[in-house]
Amino acid sequence: MTERATTAQRPYFFWDYDISEEDIRRILRGDNEVEKAWVITRILEYARWEDIWRYLTLNDVRENYEQLRFRWPQDRELWAHALERWSHHD
Repeated sequence: MTERATTAQRPYFFWDYDISEEDIRRILRGDNEVEKAWVITRILEYARWEDIWRYLTLNDVRENYEQLRFRWPQDRELWAHALERWSHHD
């Protein structure tokens, strides 16, 4: 990142990193799987429910699930369960 994100530009779920919303969206569109998994995990762990879906699609979560490194095992289990349940409604 070439510019430091201001507090106003930095989404609340990245309180401890200088990253802007534009940076987040660029990473999510990009090819760097490590960065993408980090951003997706961070959103799933710390963003409010409605904000998760402002950045991600269900397909984003499904396609990257194996690369996600959740801080807490129960978060991985919760998302695995949700993905399983939602797969029956596609």
